[in-house]
Amino acid sequence: MTEVLSTIHPKRAFWQRFSRADILFTLAILLLVIFASFASDAFLTQRNIVNISRQIVTNGFLSLGMLMVIRTGGIDLSVGSVLAFAGLLATGLQDQMHFSGAIAIALGMGIAVGWLNGWLTARYELQPFIVTLATMGSLRGLTYVYADTPRYPSDEMFRSLIGGAFVAGVPVTFLIFAIAVPAVWFYLNHTVSGRAAFALGVNKEAVRLAGVPVGKHMIFAYVACSFFAAVAGVLLASRLGIAQPSVGVGYELDAIAAVVIGGGLLGGGGGTALGVLGGVLALAVVDNVLNLFNVDSYYQQLLKGVIILVAVLARRKKG
Repeated sequence: MTEVLSTIHPKRAFWQRFSRADILFTLAILLLVIFASFASDAFLTQRNIVNISRQIVTNGFLSLGMLMVIRTGGIDLSVGSVLAFAGLLATGLQDQMHFSGAIAIALGMGIAVGWLNGWLTARYELQPFIVTLATMGSLRGLTYVYADTPRYPSDEMFRSLIGGAFVAGVPVTFLIFAIAVPAVWFYLNHTVSGRAAFALGVNKEAVRLAGVPVGKHMIFAYVACSFFAAVAGVLLASRLGIAQPSVGVGYELDAIAAVVIGGGLLGGGGGTALGVLGGVLALAVVDNVLNLFNVDSYYQQLLKGVIILVAVLARRKKG
């Protein structure tokens, strides 16, 4: 099995891992940073940089999870609903238990939703777009059934120890994300399961014929995706000090955009954790610059759609 995965997922020299699109996107972001540095006095201030580092955490976790699913050739549209429900559980259950227990239940919910998505996709060979679309709607409805109004954490430590905490001036939430990036990188590049996820996106039938348990690796990818979405929901609720049932709508768009900008292929078999980090930072810089210049949010959504389209065209599979 290892030999088959090595053939499908060959090791390449460091410089060979960067495509022309990677270089162009990197140059575009550098030019944007240079422009913003001269055009706005607030862009390079410590306060603005800290704000960016806190804001990228939500999309960062969603994008890391989305990467793991997209590498298998799938997609998960339910991450926004998982995020919203996890945030509500982590805050709403604090009236009945310690906040650590509430967080554990929220994360467990994410794992359960991911397992359901993966099991339905793998066991019945259903289209992941349809499966996760159904999960997205059902879970959003369940979220409103649980709480149709915002919930506030009753334990102040929930915010002071996580969302509002800093270590040497660096937000704790960002440090958690900074740990997750190399962990995902190691999993994708140095474990059999991570390499199998890549192989599934390249040629699922070849992997199946080689005796690799396709269903197990596919289910794990969806479990990881929903788990990261739940983590994002808990951290967001902790940072804001409030959880709302309406939060997370459209967040899957940002996650997909970050993965594609970072080198992910929507057909599967592409993308890296470091590339996703670059995509997340790119979108964060774009959002921040537009906010500094008071650009209307509708135009921001329009620009994100254009960015996704350009990224998909730049990284389309040829042949």
